[in-house]
Amino acid sequence: MARYKHPARKKRLAKKASQTRWAPIWTVPKIYGKGRRVHPGRHTAVKRHWRRTKTNV
Repeated sequence: MARYKHPARKKRLAKKASQTRWAPIWTVPKIYGKGRRVHPGRHTAVKRHWRRTKTNV
């Protein structure tokens, strides 16, 4: 990728980056109750890794 990123592309990349982050930790007890231990990555919108799946942005 180029060193200089156009603002529109940078905005799209920022959106894609925020979609792959884990959900906040407080969502786990909210959804499952206090006793259940679940990884907060389950609640993310999109599961993507920079090596596995490309975004074609």
